[in-house]
Amino acid sequence: MRSWLHCLCSNFLVWLLPFLFLNCSLFLEATVSPSSVPRVKPNYSFGRTFLGLDKCNACIGTSICKKFFKEEIRFDSWLSSRLKLPPNYLSCYSGNYTDDTKSWRPVEISRLTTKYQHDQSDKRICTSLAHSKSCSIERALWKTERFQKWLKAKRLTPDLVQGLLTPMLRCPSQRLLDRIVRRYAEVPDAGSVFMDHFADRDKLRLLYTLSVNAHPIILQIFPGAEGWPFPKYLGSCGRLIVTMSTRPLKEFYGSSSDIATDLALQLLTIIDSMRNNDLNYLFYFTHVDAGTFGVFNNGHLFIRDASTLGVIDKQEGSQLTDGQQEHKDVFSCLVTDCQSAFTSCNSIKHTQSLIMVCEELLPKLLKEKFLSPVQEKIDRALRTCADSFLPDQKVITAAQALVGILKPLQPCDSRFAYRYPDCKYSAKY
Repeated sequence: MRSWLHCLCSNFLVWLLPFLFLNCSLFLEATVSPSSVPRVKPNYSFGRTFLGLDKCNACIGTSICKKFFKEEIRFDSWLSSRLKLPPNYLSCYSGNYTDDTKSWRPVEISRLTTKYQHDQSDKRICTSLAHSKSCSIERALWKTERFQKWLKAKRLTPDLVQGLLTPMLRCPSQRLLDRIVRRYAEVPDAGSVFMDHFADRDKLRLLYTLSVNAHPIILQIFPGAEGWPFPKYLGSCGRLIVTMSTRPLKEFYGSSSDIATDLALQLLTIIDSMRNNDLNYLFYFTHVDAGTFGVFNNGHLFIRDASTLGVIDKQEGSQLTDGQQEHKDVFSCLVTDCQSAFTSCNSIKHTQSLIMVCEELLPKLLKEKFLSPVQEKIDRALRTCADSFLPDQKVITAAQALVGILKPLQPCDSRFAYRYPDCKYSAKY
């Protein structure tokens, strides 16, 4: 009898063990961090179309492609077991980036414009240049008069960018263009203002990027590591760029008064630095909205989207007259209406960005956050600061008054990691 029971129990355990092992495996899979799970062979396929590599060299670059294919850049959806690529029609994606496969940092993966706009632009190129519904975008752009001039050029000069509608190049100086060539991150750094180290494909990529959206170029030539208020540019692959991730300012509109105070002061500091900086450039926005600025996890505010940012060289001035800027071609029309009128460089007010921020962003950030009479003083200063009909000095004085109201209210604690504990000991804060 005991022998029979022993045999029965043994057989029951043999039958039960696979189920115990399966349950244990499911439990471990649910509790172990995704980044610590050994990587399995993925069941997704990039293809060239999703990244935009099928359109290179009419693209941004290829400097970070290896990271994508080695899974050292992952979209958020890759942290699930399905490993599916996100929809290709989105203009921005959340992702994760690693240098050692152990520690991951949040990044933003984005297009310079929507995929629909890219597709419409490509069709326009084929229709106007190749007289066909489809064509090789690269070959069509290669034959243009403008790019043929780029191929022969040793140096990037103002006449080579005349007529391009990106705000950064509305008022170009030779000093600014030299900075672009020296710091262009999609080619090996030669530290020279001459384009001898540019291959022909590099010239087309730079021209295409400058024509569509100068955002990645601004991030490269004015890096955050040197104190400029921009997120770090990590690289590009096809028509996607990768930058460090920030939360849009609009997510903080409902924040507490101390957080709103801190962000408002940072915003005013950035706008002031755009007018007054060591390199003697005037940065100005042609448009701002709730997505223009972003906030890092440590509370630091940055310019998240530099696509509407113009640059005027106060040291050298613009080297194109307004009449010369009217020279337009297919590169002028890649993402905008070819009929768009240029804004005269001389008509840009030094307080243009400050007025926009006081009108569009600060009221939403500071609305009904304080008790009277502080709130009334803030609202009064904002109304003056947002008045585009006032002289520059009155607008600046109103902004300074706003800083004077908010500064005593700025908190100093560990929630503001970007300046804590320095704020306890430094007069700067």
